[in-house]
Amino acid sequence: MSSEGAPKGTPGLDHRRFCLACGRYTTGVVIATVLDAQGEPHGITINSFTSVSLAPPLILFCLDHRARILSHFRACRHFGINVLNEHQRDVSQHFASSKRDRFNGIDWRRGETPVPLLTRGLAFLECTVRNRVASGDHDIIIGEVVAARVEEGRPLVYFGSKYRKLDVADS
Repeated sequence: MSSEGAPKGTPGLDHRRFCLACGRYTTGVVIATVLDAQGEPHGITINSFTSVSLAPPLILFCLDHRARILSHFRACRHFGINVLNEHQRDVSQHFASSKRDRFNGIDWRRGETPVPLLTRGLAFLECTVRNRVASGDHDIIIGEVVAARVEEGRPLVYFGSKYRKLDVADS
């Protein structure tokens, strides 16, 4: 979720201004998860996640080409999306770290597909890979949702390069 060290892009476009402008868009925070060829779980914090289609139910997320975990997502048939609640900032930071074994000390279970899913959160999606597209310095990974679970709570959000909580009254 950091743009530090990112390569410069389009000539004439101020890279920092582009990052600041994108940071003005509030996003939720998810952990994308996958099993490697040996069945070991891997995950990474993502804030570039969105729904794409209702019929079929498609979602996408973007993953930086520099991410060590990218090879696992390029090889997988299934992946998981774990939407974090406002009390999971520590989980987000843990999966955003450079640690190799990000699942160490994290409670999780296997889903139906059987991707790794966290035991706490707001929503859990299990997806079959539909498409992978390399674009710029990221891969866009599109998945068809084959299983979903929803829990109560409020989301962890990211705005202006900081974690935030929603300040709204429940209706």
